[in-house]
Amino acid sequence: MSKNIVIIPTYNEIENIEKMVHTVFALPREFELLIVDDGSPDGTADKVKELQKQYPGKLHLEERKGKLGLGTAYIHGFKWCLARDYDYIFEMDCDFSHNPNDLVRLLEACENGADVAVGSRYTKGGKVSNWPIGRVLMSYFASVYVRMILWISVKDTTAGFKCYKRKVLETIELDKIRFMGYAFQIEMKYSAIKKGFKIVEVPIMFTDRVLGVSKMSTKIFKEAFLGVLQMRFS
Repeated sequence: MSKNIVIIPTYNEIENIEKMVHTVFALPREFELLIVDDGSPDGTADKVKELQKQYPGKLHLEERKGKLGLGTAYIHGFKWCLARDYDYIFEMDCDFSHNPNDLVRLLEACENGADVAVGSRYTKGGKVSNWPIGRVLMSYFASVYVRMILWISVKDTTAGFKCYKRKVLETIELDKIRFMGYAFQIEMKYSAIKKGFKIVEVPIMFTDRVLGVSKMSTKIFKEAFLGVLQMRFS
């Protein structure tokens, strides 16, 4: 049996964290959870500590002081997982925009030959729910822009719902990953492709968060736009 772990970065996810933990541990395949919390003032980390009594040895918590960014949270999580014996390492949001049930499909894609499985909104069969049309178009054409600049075939370049085989994260030089927001997601895929790894897109239904507040900002979008050019010409 493979050892699987899902990294979920959190900042003020008190409305979602308990339901997310219970949902992941009820799946038909076994997953552990690593919550990387950036000092949430709403008590997210305290709720995780409470839940750890219910799931000893399966629910892990890394607390960081202050809001240090999505990319650094995942890099922290990747290093934590690589220091232990996990075979498959996942990224997922806490707000249920990523359906935890799809973790099983991402795992199966990697077991069947993918090095990285991406939960994709824009591959055939993928869908977006609960987003205004302007946000859908901005996201879709952002991925088109990335594909044109980087010459890659991944359709959902900014997707943050992924499964990595361990060897991918061991091979990518994590300390050289530069970007923090959506650009982090692009850079990780681009780095995997440059190292010769196979990326497979698994169609998902992406549903915008119902509870909590979105972390999206103009700064994050600008970083992605300019970061792609830096990746291409560096």
